[in-house]
Amino acid sequence: MVRALKVGILNGDDIGLEIVPASVRIACAAAEITKQAIEWTELPLGRLALDSHGTTMPKGTLEALSTLDGWILGPIGHREYPKVPEAINPHPILRKHFDLFANVRPTRSYPDIGCLHDNVDLIIVRENNEGFQPDRNVYMGSGEFRPNPDMTISVRVISMEGSRKVARAAFELARVRRKRLTLAHKNTVFKLGCGMFVDACYEIAQDYPDVIVDEMMVDAMGMRLVRNPQDVDVVVTTNMFGDILSDVAAGIVGGLGMAPGLCIGRGSIAMAQATHGSAPDIAGKGIANPYAMIESTRMLFDWLGHKHEAAAAVEMSSLMRLGLDTALANPATRTPDIRGSGTPADMEHAIIEAMGQAA
Repeated sequence: MVRALKVGILNGDDIGLEIVPASVRIACAAAEITKQAIEWTELPLGRLALDSHGTTMPKGTLEALSTLDGWILGPIGHREYPKVPEAINPHPILRKHFDLFANVRPTRSYPDIGCLHDNVDLIIVRENNEGFQPDRNVYMGSGEFRPNPDMTISVRVISMEGSRKVARAAFELARVRRKRLTLAHKNTVFKLGCGMFVDACYEIAQDYPDVIVDEMMVDAMGMRLVRNPQDVDVVVTTNMFGDILSDVAAGIVGGLGMAPGLCIGRGSIAMAQATHGSAPDIAGKGIANPYAMIESTRMLFDWLGHKHEAAAAVEMSSLMRLGLDTALANPATRTPDIRGSGTPADMEHAIIEAMGQAA
């Protein structure tokens, strides 16, 4: 008998307090249908943790997470945190501590929700722990510093090992999809940094002779996403380029509310994390689009199901996708940002009802 999956709940900030509980309720409904046992653990993190525990990353949270199979992380509104040492941005710490080096960001179009293109189905695999991001690209200190009042220096870190790891994750995805992988980079300018990334990718490509590889300059890749996204399957790129390209991709299929993500590494732990922010301006108004968080949660259970040979979790994922497809097909169960008249609760109820009918 497959053991229960141990999954954490980190609600995050602002709309996270709405969309994470909805995602958990939908996952619970799917698990009940498929008989997949789940042990849920809710842990403090973010602004509420700062108010209740004196820090956004309470002592013991990392230790507790290390005992789990994965967790759902709600959006973090760190830009609005008070400027005190205890108010740190938690999610780069989670990615780095658990070596979640690959951020898998799918983009998929749906009919009638305001997509700029139809038949879009692509994945951007973003390197998660290096690049220009100064909160995670060095072992100690910061990759960004100001030697005098008029100068700021930002260090970009690219390593062979980091590039190899994210490349292998992307090739594995491409192999089970359409067997096409695009390397997005700018080695005409960053001859050493992007050059090393490209070299690492081609080194890993030797292990995947069945995958067709091409490459594009990152600016041309942005244009390609806007003009011909149907031609794109899996893209692998460095940290900041991946962050930018995935937002461009989200823009062509309805916005950041349609932008899910899953952070994975070499081990058996994964983190579901929608790629949008915490949107404090719409929190509590009943209009936040929960799709990205629900889809991220669905991706988590699909990944855990395959990783732990839990067929019921894979079935959960299939049910959740069916429910999402059903809810998005009806304007009454879609939120206003994607040409709907419904609320997040309407979408949640429609998904659960569709899953029940399918069962």
